[in-house]
Amino acid sequence: MSKQNVTTPSTPLTPKQRMAIPRQKMPERPGDVRNKDFKEVNLGLAEEAAVEEAKRCLQCKNAPCIEGCPVSINIPGFIKLVAERKFAEAARLIRSANTLPAVTGRVCPQEVQCEIKCVRSRTDLPVAIGWLERFVADYEMFNNTARSEALPQKTGKKVAVIGAGPAGITCAGECAKMGHEVTVFEAFHKPGGVLVYGIPEFRLPNAVVEYEIEKLKQLGVKIETNVIIGRTITIAQLIKDEHFDAVFIGVGAGLPSFMNIPGENLKGVYSANEYLTRSNLMNAYRADSDTPILRGKKVCVIGGGNTAMDAVRTSKRLGAATSTIVYRRGREEMPARAEEVKHAEEEDIIFEFLTAPVEVLGDDKGWVKGIRCIRMELGEPDQSGRRRPVPIKGSEFTIDCDAVIVAIGINANPLLTKSTPGLTLNKWGYIEVDQTSQTSIPGIFAGGDIVRGSATVILAMGDGKNAARNINEYLTSL
Repeated sequence: MSKQNVTTPSTPLTPKQRMAIPRQKMPERPGDVRNKDFKEVNLGLAEEAAVEEAKRCLQCKNAPCIEGCPVSINIPGFIKLVAERKFAEAARLIRSANTLPAVTGRVCPQEVQCEIKCVRSRTDLPVAIGWLERFVADYEMFNNTARSEALPQKTGKKVAVIGAGPAGITCAGECAKMGHEVTVFEAFHKPGGVLVYGIPEFRLPNAVVEYEIEKLKQLGVKIETNVIIGRTITIAQLIKDEHFDAVFIGVGAGLPSFMNIPGENLKGVYSANEYLTRSNLMNAYRADSDTPILRGKKVCVIGGGNTAMDAVRTSKRLGAATSTIVYRRGREEMPARAEEVKHAEEEDIIFEFLTAPVEVLGDDKGWVKGIRCIRMELGEPDQSGRRRPVPIKGSEFTIDCDAVIVAIGINANPLLTKSTPGLTLNKWGYIEVDQTSQTSIPGIFAGGDIVRGSATVILAMGDGKNAARNINEYLTSL
């Protein structure tokens, strides 16, 4: 840190002085070390670096960064408190708007949301809002500075939340703060949803999620695990027999998509959902796991999103000699976060761009032995706005591998929706809601991936927060 940038908290800085402060760097574990274990990659900002980064904020009066935040955190407010070394107060300010700050500080794509709105980004690197959020949340967690919230008087109304993922957790927390009795029903044996089954430890440690879940319980929220709505009990039964006054559906969209090419049923082909769930939630990376996973030596992952990055980097940590991403477009078109792609490259992940699988090849015992691919070139833009990949005739080639992981997207799981008559769905099977997040059935609300399709953690949280506000209005009107 340069000496001229060091100031005391009470020293006012001019905009010019703030602009002169360079963006701080996030320390990381070396790629050739971290790709052998599941410890966290990013190490977090040190205190002095966090304070220095906070001083880069221009404290804009109109604060365009807030517009980019799906849960409307007072970003300049908490950053000002960091610059003044009031870390506990900064944490409380963030938590007033964000139920999961230690989570979003790690996995939220700030670079395309709040940071892209930062005024500094017009001529310089934006303020590292996400890193500062993580610093503040970690300070609260490691220093035990959180205060128990004073809860309002109970309203006597009961809210059922289906799914303990980002949308459900956020909705549950907000409803509890409004005085409603809240019970969350989770299909898995641990709450957290995609935060625990989909995102690996090296990006989001389970201990962080467990901390946030404990904060939720302190608000009085009850969590019942191993309950599959649509099989264990239906929504109609929750309302009629359990006397819930409102229901929020936040079950995500966990039905995997496949390529529909020959050989996809061979042994050694996984959906990314199954692969990551076995590894993250079922501890398949341990030798004593009850749900072991194939430790391929040559692994190919099909796809270019964050889930594909998580899967391919997990395969490397499980001992693969080569872990390869096969993606039908180019690097610039990849939907994965740039940071995740960078981390993958540093961890010796191989990238086969402009490449599409046409067949999974197997041996005489039914095990994967390779994938036959074809080279692609980019044509005219499609509905996504990205240039459509077009096969190059005669360019077929084979990649040797013993495991294939398909990470090309997810669909709506119909288990819950089929058991709920009267619930209007769109043509893809996702739940339709109005501007208040209410479904076609009065008193039943929904949000997150089961409404949006595959989206981000923070967008799901925004849906949960919006739904909670409207659930409260609905319950007040009863």
